[in-house]
Amino acid sequence: MLSQIHTLTRNILNHGQSLSLLLARLAVAYGFYDPAMQKWSDIGSVATWFESMGIPFPTLNAYMAASTEILGVILLTLGLFTRLISIPLMVIMVVAITTVHLGHGFSAGDNGFEIPLYYMLFLALFASLGAGKLSLDHLLFGEEQ
Repeated sequence: MLSQIHTLTRNILNHGQSLSLLLARLAVAYGFYDPAMQKWSDIGSVATWFESMGIPFPTLNAYMAASTEILGVILLTLGLFTRLISIPLMVIMVVAITTVHLGHGFSAGDNGFEIPLYYMLFLALFASLGAGKLSLDHLLFGEEQ
């Protein structure tokens, strides 16, 4: 009986997988949009800030971070090369956690690493599951997930 309930529940909920992945992709893309635009609006200040944190090649890294984030917004929104773009975006989250948020603890209210960790976990899901059926990845490459 429990096995039948489990199977029925799984089959019903599997139908929502692609919609869930689409909504999660859009939410994460939206979350990267404002930081990317802020970086591009004053890339020199970002480079100076990166330098103050000891990030090597601060100007290059400011451009790389801003470019990766805005490319991530576009690709996640479209569901195009989702697995691929998730990897550098996870790297950005690791850098953000270690350089900015870790010293503030976990809580988002204290500028802790809670939110970047959640983004990183979502990106890990995208890297492993793909974009879902509601994506250009599925349309162009036939990815089932």
